[in-house]
Amino acid sequence: MNNRKSLIWATTALVGSLAFVGAASAQSTGTEATEVDQVIVTGARGPRNLDGLAVAETVAKTRNTVNQEFIATQAAGQTILQTLNLTPGLSFTNADPYGSSGGNIRLRGFDGARVSLTFDGIPLNDTGNYSAYTNQQMDPELIERASVNTGSTDVDSPTASATGGTINYVTIRPTADMGGWLQGSLGDFNYRRAMGLFNTGEFGPWGTTAWVAASYTKYDKFKGIGELEKTQFNARIYQRLNDNGDFVALSGHYNENRNNNYNGPNLATATGFCDVAQTQVCVSDVETSPFGWGVDFDRTYTAPTIRGGEVDNDPNGSNYWGLRINPSNTGNVRGNSRFTLRDGLVLTIDPSFQYTLANGGTQQTVLSETDLLLRGTQATGGVDLNGDGDILDRVRVMSPSNTNTHRYGVNSSLIWDLNDNHRLRAAYALDWGRHRQTGNYGFVDFSDPTNPSFVDEFGGRNDDNNRVTNLDGYNLQSRDRKSIASLNQFSLEYRGRFLQEALTINLGVRAPFFERELNQNCYTQNASSNVICTTEVPNATLANGNVTFAGRGTTEYIQPFQRTVKYDDILPNVGANYRFGDAHSVFASYSESLSAPRTDSLYSTTRLADGSLGNPTVQPETSKNIDLGYRFTTSTVVAQASVFQNKFDNRIVSTFDEDLGQFVDRNVGSVESTGFEASVGWQPTERLNLYGTVSLLNSELQDDYVYNAAGAQLQTKGKKQVETPEEMFSLRASYKFNDVFSAGIQGKYTGERWVTDVNDLKVDAFTVVDLDARFDFTALGLNGTYLQVNVINLFDEQYYSTLGTRASATPGQLGYSRPFAGIGAPRTVMASIRYAF
Repeated sequence: MNNRKSLIWATTALVGSLAFVGAASAQSTGTEATEVDQVIVTGARGPRNLDGLAVAETVAKTRNTVNQEFIATQAAGQTILQTLNLTPGLSFTNADPYGSSGGNIRLRGFDGARVSLTFDGIPLNDTGNYSAYTNQQMDPELIERASVNTGSTDVDSPTASATGGTINYVTIRPTADMGGWLQGSLGDFNYRRAMGLFNTGEFGPWGTTAWVAASYTKYDKFKGIGELEKTQFNARIYQRLNDNGDFVALSGHYNENRNNNYNGPNLATATGFCDVAQTQVCVSDVETSPFGWGVDFDRTYTAPTIRGGEVDNDPNGSNYWGLRINPSNTGNVRGNSRFTLRDGLVLTIDPSFQYTLANGGTQQTVLSETDLLLRGTQATGGVDLNGDGDILDRVRVMSPSNTNTHRYGVNSSLIWDLNDNHRLRAAYALDWGRHRQTGNYGFVDFSDPTNPSFVDEFGGRNDDNNRVTNLDGYNLQSRDRKSIASLNQFSLEYRGRFLQEALTINLGVRAPFFERELNQNCYTQNASSNVICTTEVPNATLANGNVTFAGRGTTEYIQPFQRTVKYDDILPNVGANYRFGDAHSVFASYSESLSAPRTDSLYSTTRLADGSLGNPTVQPETSKNIDLGYRFTTSTVVAQASVFQNKFDNRIVSTFDEDLGQFVDRNVGSVESTGFEASVGWQPTERLNLYGTVSLLNSELQDDYVYNAAGAQLQTKGKKQVETPEEMFSLRASYKFNDVFSAGIQGKYTGERWVTDVNDLKVDAFTVVDLDARFDFTALGLNGTYLQVNVINLFDEQYYSTLGTRASATPGQLGYSRPFAGIGAPRTVMASIRYAF
């Protein structure tokens, strides 16, 4: 079986028709094209993968890859990040068993905002805050291959944020024959999912191929009340231009989520007491809540009274589950192409467009009907928000933080083969994103007074009739700003083979030029990022340029402003790979990366003594990563081991400054990390596959950091990074009993994780074991048809998944606040049946 797969991959690489469309699992068509020769070598020497999980790598950096053979064994609809969680170096904690609520990424200690997530070469991290939304990824059934570069990027990575590595996945290619499949899934927590894919086969005069796919998922939260709903559409059309690997492809993706949020418990304090007087003992909410590990948002809502002529106040119901819904609409169009201009000269162009409309879904406020925002330019009066005929009340309304992004990109390469062993590549990448961040107030629907909901999940953005307007006719907003983030990046790479092609050397450099244009349309509270968006007329401008407002005391505000910040750097990316013997190779790599400050922090501003505006001086983060590794590949073993060192400088930490009353980003020094990662796949018999990994990490903060404007220092020197396990181990065994039945079992051990910067509180280690079993009906004449059962968290382990990290968990100490955490999903059983045609 494995020799057959090896032959297929070797043939594919030689022909070229697939090798340039993801065979290398790289960032872009250009990167894939430069790695095709290594694919040929791998295919000729032995099996490319064992069980789709142990994939033989040849690049000069630490990379781990899985393909569809393994992806298909996991839970239907699962986020690809959870599937990659078995690979070394990556710690991913899912927010729910099926992946539609997102989760948290840690890669060698770097959080998801510092890890580049790409999809067919396009960057998916938010261009404003760099967040990676793992619940919005492509349906796993459509992913050909996914890989993790731990610590380093590719030389053409179009990112201004990745200091901790990259996670890449590529889409399946349409088949030459017409066909498809339909799939249905059922599981615990009322899980229902339906999906289908149709391949057109070759059509038209040029042998064009295409596929379309759609899925719908809906299930209940595993704790509390609420449900999650997800709809996704995908399509791809592919045109081979000739027999040398040239092609053009166009793909489309649309994803819509409507999810009720989960609420995590507060954890115990470091001392077990809640205040300095130590009069109240603090334990985790899971020990005090009547719902135990099922602690979540409030299950009931006290209906407000609505009486004309009397004061009616909405109770404090912001924690009610029905007012905690997280909506998102995301989509993209992706192009991939390769053109041979002449012998030895290849051009690749990958354009893209992305669309996002989303908010966190929890924004709401109780507004007095005579609030200054509602009066606007009027000195008296108000707005009857609840329709009871008076303006005496306090009424709950929605105050969202909507982000609408239009993002354009291109990743292009010009590849020149000087001869069979030497290649030059020049690349250009553009990533241009326009963020429109608004907060149109909208109404809460109280038609069922004990079960309120938002009239629209995006507030007043989409419907004039759902807008809260003041006496001036102005739609109230919680924010109103426009930001443009643009990255222009140039890179150059040389790749040469020496010593009878045993030694491959890569010499690369990339030069990112990054710019943020900031347009604040509201009034900003001085020395803060808090804003008021209002039609109120300010008082006369103060001598320093600030303004005040009648009724708002002496609080000073900075008028709407515009500013532009720029960041650039020169970043080397070099490596070498040496093959010796029949099965051995060693590699080494060195790379540098940059992460520019995020949009939100740059809107903080302060009026200086000379009247000018003082904006944040936070500098970009930088990292230097060194990898040394060894690989061993035979027909039955695929193994890799590496040691690494990473130095992370100018680390940015966002802390709450009590003097300023806001969160402030600061550069707080360096982090140094060293570690060891290893993986081995072994096929002792044709039916049995074994895979294991180990990840060891020692990551320390090198400096204390200034915590607030008063200069107080948080004692962090020598401390470990938060939410980062020092040990992780994983193991998977799969066995094919016969032509009909196969099964696999896998487990991941995640070590203890610190919750606070000063390391005064941590959570326990945990192990999650999953099971999969498949009944394949191919032997019965139904090729591609099967029934699969998955069990997630087989032994029902209780653990904390995501962590709400804090500076300190010790009452009375600098930076103290009560930490919180997410709850790991309990045992979950699901089944899927697929019918292929």
